Amino acid sequence: MPQTLSNLWIRRRRPHWDRLASLLGHADQGGLNHLSRAELQELALLYRQVASDLSVLRQDATARTYAAHVNQLLARAHHIIYSRRKASVGTLFRFLRDDYPVIFQRHIRYVVASLLVSVACGLLGVVLTSSRPEFMRHFVGPEMIATMERHQMWTHSIVGIAPLATSAIMTNNLSVSFMTFASGIIFGFGTLYYLYFNGLLLGVIGAACHQYGMSLALWSFVAAHGSLELPSIIIAGAAGLRLGHSMLFPGGYRWKDSLAKGGIEATRLVSGIIPLLVIAGCLEGFFSPSPAPVWLKFTVGGVLFGLLNLWLFRPIKRNVFPV
Repeated sequence: MPQTLSNLWIRRRRPHWDRLASLLGHADQGGLNHLSRAELQELALLYRQVASDLSVLRQDATARTYAAHVNQLLARAHHIIYSRRKASVGTLFRFLRDDYPVIFQRHIRYVVASLLVSVACGLLGVVLTSSRPEFMRHFVGPEMIATMERHQMWTHSIVGIAPLATSAIMTNNLSVSFMTFASGIIFGFGTLYYLYFNGLLLGVIGAACHQYGMSLALWSFVAAHGSLELPSIIIAGAAGLRLGHSMLFPGGYRWKDSLAKGGIEATRLVSGIIPLLVIAGCLEGFFSPSPAPVWLKFTVGGVLFGLLNLWLFRPIKRNVFPV
């Protein structure tokens, strides 16, 4: 790097280093809680940008003094960001209790978009199956159709192997949800595909069961675990859409900074569904296929869905921001 270009670049970047030093000074005095949400976001962004600056400075032999200064700033920032909170059960509980509803509500527009796509595709599946019954054969295998013709639920076999089935169900639900989220890296189009397929499949199965007079059997089976599992897939879709949005519309950020910011926010959003899917898997393995009364299954589903909404939509302090 020529000397003149190096000096010009340093003059442009130095205000960012000074700002990072100022934020670190505030954090040293009162901890991360002393910083506002906007300052915490700025601190995280500056940390990534200054790390890139350091790699540039190290390529210029005339900028060793600046490189040492920036390296010290990054060391302080790394200690503050990553060392102040130790992982523990209490930390996880506080994250779910206090931080996660903030994250969810902040990304509600992505949740609504994910919900609308899923509902639209579900209705499409209902319409196509109702108008052309043979359409279901593209999604429903012959064995499942055979059980519906006998007016039996294909889930009865789960009861005898509940522990093993529960493990498989949890694994499958986690896989589906995280594929829905992770495929957002394809500029959001992968997430849209998974939302389309999951919604269409649910609509097809719902319409097929209705045609065979098994709607009550289906929805009483789905009610308990579905009250947590279906919202989890919607939230996973919202996280994938957030990731895709950061790639397509970086705004005032550099593209890689936008992707980093969107990736962090999307990961936090999807992390909250893990306990929901664990509970849903237990219910689907042990309770949903059990001979429990239909009214009890719907009651359990309604109570769980109500508690879920109380958790996610309760009034929150807007200055809370997890780092």
